[in-house]
Amino acid sequence: MAMHAGFAFLELGTVRKKNQVNALVKILVDFSISTIAYFFVGYTIAYGVNFFTGAESLMQKNGYELTRFFFLLTFAAAIPAIISGGIAERARFNPQLIATFLIVGFIYPFYESIAWNQAFGIQAWLKASFGEEFHDFAGSVVVHAMGGWIALPAVLLLGARHGRYTKEGRISAHPPSSIPFLALGAWILTVGWFGFNVMSAQTLDKISGLVAMNSLMAMVGGTLVATVLGKNDPGFVHNGPLAGLVAVCAGSDIMHPMGALVVGGVAGALFVVMFTLTQNRWKIDDVLGVWPLHGLCGAWGGIAAGIFGQKALGGAGGIAFMPQLLMTGLAIAVALAGSAIIYSVLRTTIGLRLDREEEFDGADLSIHRITATPEREPNW
Repeated sequence: MAMHAGFAFLELGTVRKKNQVNALVKILVDFSISTIAYFFVGYTIAYGVNFFTGAESLMQKNGYELTRFFFLLTFAAAIPAIISGGIAERARFNPQLIATFLIVGFIYPFYESIAWNQAFGIQAWLKASFGEEFHDFAGSVVVHAMGGWIALPAVLLLGARHGRYTKEGRISAHPPSSIPFLALGAWILTVGWFGFNVMSAQTLDKISGLVAMNSLMAMVGGTLVATVLGKNDPGFVHNGPLAGLVAVCAGSDIMHPMGALVVGGVAGALFVVMFTLTQNRWKIDDVLGVWPLHGLCGAWGGIAAGIFGQKALGGAGGIAFMPQLLMTGLAIAVALAGSAIIYSVLRTTIGLRLDREEEFDGADLSIHRITATPEREPNW
């Protein structure tokens, strides 16, 4: 849950001052909508469990099923929090809340049920065909790749912020409004990640210090490579640890720490290179770089688990490359298809984007009627 504060401050620090309030409000309200969607629909789709019984039955096993729901909800709610950073500064508020409900209620749990609850016999088929199931310990693919690839169609359908790119090919920088808040968000996310990864064991007897060590090494690898390739740019430096942590989620319980260091380092490089390409060459205005950070680094993490989890590379084994590759591809397909349908329908029916004047004024004034730092005289 702490990670959602991290998402909020990372976005707040990255967007311009006129959109800071919107960043904070979106993350909290998206979390609340996600809770409703996952409680009434999503969790049942994913695990076949519902809460439509008396409190007495919910208290069985000391309410373990409820604790598990809370933990997995924080994963599910990360999806709209990821999307939020990609569509920042020009998306309307209410259409995104509808998208959040549909994604957390239906798209995400559909794939989650396949990966983590044996749905449709796909895991069984992978085991029969390749000797092992798809392995994603803490959600490199199930959470991050899904979030990043769901965000991509939304970003493309919205289009770039006005003034970001000119017809002559020039690019307006739109620098972050607050590096300290951006850094705070990155730190809260990083610390929260140790709960995200370590507690993915879900029971005390399965908790492993190896997961914590691998998370640390991947974080450091991502930070150092992003620092070097990003030429000390604080935006890259603070997204580096996040790239490494995204990538290590899947195999954090089976990799050797040196393998995790390499996986994190590759993720740091992947983020810097692909963020620069998307923004400058391909003119894709993904404000926080959520497709490179979560989509690509998450996919890399799923595939990397199949490489660095092998005993030949110091891993614990019990993993095969092809299931990792195939299920990562399936996640991308489900994410792109689901997102394209939801956001296309919303754009056609009620519209996704603030009008030009609202965007110029900023989402804070246009949607919330207040700025982050009001400096005008009192209005009696």
